[in-house]
Amino acid sequence: MSEHMAAPVPARHRRKTGRNVLLFLLALLVAAAVVAGLFVFNLAHSYDTKTQKIAQAFPSGTSRPVKPTEGPASNAMNILILGSDTRAAPLQQSEEGQPSDQRSDTMMWVHIPADRKHVYLMSILRDTWVDIPGHGQAKINAAMSYGGVPLVVQTLEGLFRNRIDHVAIVDFQGFKAITDALGGVEVNVPVGFKAYTTGMTFKAGPQKLNGDQALAFVRERHAFADGDYQRVKDQQIFLKAVMNTILAPATLANPVKATRLVDQASPYLSVDKGLDSATVGALALGLYAVRGPDVVSFTLPTLGTGTSPDGQSIVLKDDAAISAIAKALTDDSLGSYLAAAKLGG
Repeated sequence: MSEHMAAPVPARHRRKTGRNVLLFLLALLVAAAVVAGLFVFNLAHSYDTKTQKIAQAFPSGTSRPVKPTEGPASNAMNILILGSDTRAAPLQQSEEGQPSDQRSDTMMWVHIPADRKHVYLMSILRDTWVDIPGHGQAKINAAMSYGGVPLVVQTLEGLFRNRIDHVAIVDFQGFKAITDALGGVEVNVPVGFKAYTTGMTFKAGPQKLNGDQALAFVRERHAFADGDYQRVKDQQIFLKAVMNTILAPATLANPVKATRLVDQASPYLSVDKGLDSATVGALALGLYAVRGPDVVSFTLPTLGTGTSPDGQSIVLKDDAAISAIAKALTDDSLGSYLAAAKLGG
C-alpha cells in the first residue's frame, strides 16, 4: 500500500461520527423548540398580565341571541372593538357595567368566518339613531354612558340578531404604541387634511406614519366635510395597514419586534375574560394564511343624516341593510353579501 494512500475509516468510527452529527442536529432542534416555547410563553404571559380585564362585558339574562351549535356560523367569531380616548375612571365604570359619561366614539364589529380565510371589519357610525334597550331611541354611542359595555353589546346584538363572542376596548393611545412598536406603519391617505387639534398635515397618498401621526390620523373628524364618515374610513385604512405590517414575515419572524409589540400595546387594551392568550393564539393559528387583501372593511350603510325629535343631528339607520347583514352573519355568508352589495375594500 502507498504511504500516501489514506487508511480506510473503520465502520464503527463512521457510525459514531454519523451518530454525533445526528445528535448535534437533534440538540439544535431541541434548543430551537425551547427558545420558541419560551418566546411564546413570554408573549402569552405579557398579554395576559398587561391587558386590562373588562369586569362585565356581556349583558346578563337569557335574552341574548343564541349562538348556533351546528353549521358554519357555529365556528364563526364576532368581536366588538370599541375605541376610547381615555383610561380614566369613567371608562372603568363603563367596563364594570355602570352608567358614566363615557361614550364609545369608535365602534367596529369584526366578523371572522368559520373558514378563517377573511377578516371583515364593519364600522358603525357613532351618531346612528337606534333603539337602546330600556332607554328608547338615541345615538348608538350613548349606550356606553347609559349602561356601560353590557348595554353596548345588548344594543348591537339586538340590532343584528347575532351573538358577540368577545369584546375589546382600545385606548387611542394604543394606536400610537402599536405604530411605534412596529417601527412605523405605511398608510395610503385618501384625503389630505390638517388635523384640527395637533396641526399636523397629511398629504394624500402613501406615507409612513409614526406613533404621534397615527394617533392624529385616526382621531381626526373636524377637518372633513362629512366628519365621522371619513374618520371611520381612515380608522379602517389604519387598522388594515397595521394588520398588513403585523402579518408580514419581517414582523412574524422577528421575536424582538413581536415582543415589543405585545409589551407596548397590551397596557392600552381591555378585553373580556375569555379573550385570553390561549384564545388569541388559537385564532392567530387559524388566520395564519390571511394577508392584507383578505381583510375587508366597510361602514354599515345608512340613509344619510337627519334630525332627532329633540333636535340632535343624527345618522339614519338603513333597516334593509341591517336586516341583510344580520342574515349574512347568521348564515356566515358576509363575503357574498358584500360582493353583491358592492361594499368593502
